[in-house]
Amino acid sequence: MAMASPRQWFKYGWWLLPGAGILWGIAVWLRPPTPPAGKKTPPPRPVEVTTVQSGTGVTRTTLLGQVEALTQATIRAQTSGLVREILVQPGDRVRRGQTLVILDNSDQTLALAQAQARLAEERSALARLEVGTRPEIIAQRQAELKAAQAREREAQDRLNRDTQLVKEGAIAERALVEARTALEDARSNRLRAQAALAEAQAGATQEERDSQRARVATAQALVQQLELQKQRTRITAPSDGAIRTRAVSVGSLVENGDPVVTLVDASALDIYLELAETLAGQIRPGQSVTLTSRSLPGWQTTASISAVVPATDPSSRRQQARIRLSNPPTGLLPGMAVQADLQSNSTPGLVIPRDALTRRNQEWLVFTIQTGDPPQAQAVPVELVMDMGTQVVIRHPELRPGQKIVLRGGDGLRDKSPVKIVNSSG
Repeated sequence: MAMASPRQWFKYGWWLLPGAGILWGIAVWLRPPTPPAGKKTPPPRPVEVTTVQSGTGVTRTTLLGQVEALTQATIRAQTSGLVREILVQPGDRVRRGQTLVILDNSDQTLALAQAQARLAEERSALARLEVGTRPEIIAQRQAELKAAQAREREAQDRLNRDTQLVKEGAIAERALVEARTALEDARSNRLRAQAALAEAQAGATQEERDSQRARVATAQALVQQLELQKQRTRITAPSDGAIRTRAVSVGSLVENGDPVVTLVDASALDIYLELAETLAGQIRPGQSVTLTSRSLPGWQTTASISAVVPATDPSSRRQQARIRLSNPPTGLLPGMAVQADLQSNSTPGLVIPRDALTRRNQEWLVFTIQTGDPPQAQAVPVELVMDMGTQVVIRHPELRPGQKIVLRGGDGLRDKSPVKIVNSSG
């Protein structure tokens, strides 16, 4: 094919010049602008990302309280005496029946011995009445009666003889009077001997036996009372517990009713928590709390609020919540301070780490990750609903669970800034 001559180009190619100009202009318009001298496009910022989670925000409130004894008893002396021994000290745990304090029992021992001797006498007398009169006593009474009858017959014979002699004028009338008097004395002695024999043969009456039984019962009751008084010189624990205070010392004189020690029941304790006015009406029985105490490092337990006291302290204007703690640890004693962490005000929403929030211009921002090459961070203002410490609850209509957001490296980020994901969590 023959090449066109310059004359032919001049004749036929001039009309191509306008089209070439148009093409050159389009190419210049489409070319990316040349950055000004000294300015370069920033490289993508390395960031760590996490995902938005759906969850429930929980407010944690720290309450202070004090341990109180569920039951507390002041053990008092039930008899008098000097304190001889003290076997426990405050803080000791004791079992039911364990001896706590011993009193001197010299007076109680002496009184008991006297009462036991009296009881033995009364029982011996009752035994005699119950068995009846011994045979030898009855034989003695019979012999006495026979002697009295013989003296009576002798006096009767004398009277008869003297009467005859007076009639004959042999003796004076005065002798007859004396004989009659002697007969009356003999007859009286014979009647007494008959009554004694009848009493010995009949034995004691029912009334006599009943009266003697009453005397034995009285003496026995006195012995039992004095035995109890002697036992009470050993003061024992009425139940399991811990000694809180001691009110006596060795050598002290205690009277009946004087306090000796204070015993608290350590098997169950009550914890009273102080509730601020802002919590009034928000605390309900059954709410769970986590208990700790500085007095017991390492101890932690979960319990439920048993009741809310329906009254306020006039001085502090605070209510109290009561927690019943069964089987408390050994070192937890009444009067100790306790800290309770209360979870309340559950709020559903979107949960993210606290580090993912950025504060700018009086508003909270999170940076979502937009896909691209490179990915970009988009600033999204959010509403902070609840701060839970390491996590927060937020709201925004465009955020969804599972969406990626910047966790670390967001300081200095701007909207649409390119980023480079170096780690992903959540």
